[in-house]
Amino acid sequence: MVTPTRVLVVDDSILFRTKLRISLSEDPALTVVGSAMDPEDALRKIEQLKPDVITLDVEMPKMNGIEFLRKLMPQKPIPVIVVTSLPMNALDALEAGAVDFVNKPRAGVPGDVDQFLLNLKNKVKMAAKAKVRQPSAMAKVQKPSIIQRATPVLKASSDTVIAIGASTGGTEAIIEVVKALPPTTPGVVIVQHMPPNFTNLYAQRLNRICKMRVKEAEDMDRVTQGQILIAAGGYHLTLKKDSKGYYVRSLQGERVSGHCPSVDVMFDSVADVAGSKAIGVILTGMGADGAKGITKLRRTGAYTIGQDRDSCVVYGMPMEAYKMGGVTKQLSLDQIGDEILYKLSRP
Repeated sequence: MVTPTRVLVVDDSILFRTKLRISLSEDPALTVVGSAMDPEDALRKIEQLKPDVITLDVEMPKMNGIEFLRKLMPQKPIPVIVVTSLPMNALDALEAGAVDFVNKPRAGVPGDVDQFLLNLKNKVKMAAKAKVRQPSAMAKVQKPSIIQRATPVLKASSDTVIAIGASTGGTEAIIEVVKALPPTTPGVVIVQHMPPNFTNLYAQRLNRICKMRVKEAEDMDRVTQGQILIAAGGYHLTLKKDSKGYYVRSLQGERVSGHCPSVDVMFDSVADVAGSKAIGVILTGMGADGAKGITKLRRTGAYTIGQDRDSCVVYGMPMEAYKMGGVTKQLSLDQIGDEILYKLSRP
């Protein structure tokens, strides 16, 4: 018999705490071992109850959820699912080490509470198997990379495009891959599973970090050298080509492989339009979205990279892609940016 995942609920609202406790306890795979009204209470309960996963509100008295994460993760790296309605809070929480986030239900929206509770249960169960990324680990000294040693001479080709797909753990993984790519890098298109209103803020954050320009994709945007396009939440991103080169369509549609935007939809279009001229990358994420698409992409002659098990928060999407034969090479997260530039610098 599988032991249920032990969950600690942290929220300053007694009504919301009670609702979460009751709902999570209805799932036989979960057991709520306790609740806390604020981060100080939570720190005490963690020592007493030893939870496997924590659900965490962000706006709380005494210490907000982000400060709590920054204090907790270096000492006790426990998987945390953040519950928030504010995109910036969610992104800050992921940067501070949270595994994932769930949008709080909107008042008066039919079915929103039920969908929220379903999402939360699924993500808590996923988090129990996730590898927690400690923020302090990112600061460890690493050997100089190709990117740091020198900027490779990149092939001048308007036909080259880089496509990246990710889900759980992907917001920080994407940053690690693209932050040092030089402005001479060919155009990049990215699908990261994220709801509407979150992707634009994420693109803005990336734009402040990266050497390339970054923006949320809009319909008919051109794919140009030195620019990264992030698929908008709720919109499928597909690659197209005309006499001037590549451009994207960003259109609403039904979920594909459980998601909109879908990594499979993007990879499928890149395979059709760019084929062997493309580089495909599939990063950490729960489920299998992107596995079929990157397999098709590899079959067209594209070079494809999958993140390896040890460096993934959740080795789901890259694993399924590898099992299908869609990955040319599996690499640790810290090697993927170098590998992209190595392939681009080859004659």
